Amino acid sequence: KMSDSRLGPLIGTGRTAEIFAWGNNQVVKLLLEGFERYAEKEMLATQAAFDAGLPVPAVGELVEIEGRRGIVFERIDGPSMMDIVRERPWRIVRMARLWGELHVQMHSHEAEALPSLRGRLESRIRDGTGLPPPMLDGVLDALDILPDGDTVCHGDFHPDNIIMSPRGPVIIDWVGASMGQAVADIARSWLLARFAVLPVRIGTVQRWLITAMRAWSWSTYLKRYRELRPFLDKELEDWKLVIAAARLEEGIPEEREPLVAFIEAVLRGYRPSVSTG
Repeated sequence: KMSDSRLGPLIGTGRTAEIFAWGNNQVVKLLLEGFERYAEKEMLATQAAFDAGLPVPAVGELVEIEGRRGIVFERIDGPSMMDIVRERPWRIVRMARLWGELHVQMHSHEAEALPSLRGRLESRIRDGTGLPPPMLDGVLDALDILPDGDTVCHGDFHPDNIIMSPRGPVIIDWVGASMGQAVADIARSWLLARFAVLPVRIGTVQRWLITAMRAWSWSTYLKRYRELRPFLDKELEDWKLVIAAARLEEGIPEEREPLVAFIEAVLRGYRPSVSTG
């Protein structure tokens, strides 16, 4: 076990980890209890994205501090894209367009080292959704006819995971990264804009504002993405069902009811676009 002398002050906290300063120009991402298994996965995925030439932090080593697993990364200073929009709402259009441009840039890369998105979705849907058998079968049937792909997919690409650093935008938090269909990754960004829970402590007006800004930001992002890399509406609609079902595996209590209602509604109107024989 190593000395903790390089461990500096807490910089940030998320749902799965805390970020501390580390040494002179690095940070350590210490995973919270229950999420330790993600350490190696995130380290390998970030390295794969780095090797593919994407703007990501350089990866250090895996460490253990007081029984907690962590990953050392290059320190990237700067506000997140979301912080900029919160503080300067008039920049929302520019930031949302840049979000779309960065996603297109990401989707022009391949990374053989990443796991298959379809394989990952299938295991999450089978093992962790708690859906009743008829619904589960419907979701798996839908996944079965969706195309595979070889594009780098981030798996959690939203404005809080883009750091606006002095050297340009840097994309963080690659634990969910995989290789698959680009439109599936867009569907995941849609899901976060549509279903991700807002903090309980914020007031009604602020909640309304954030919801409106999310919707506006999403539509601006999507328009810009499609200008650069067009796709069909149907392609995105087809992925929303399986992406919503896989989200259930993350076990966020406040999201469960709206997600299940969405899945039920889609399955009621679902007609496979490809004959399954």
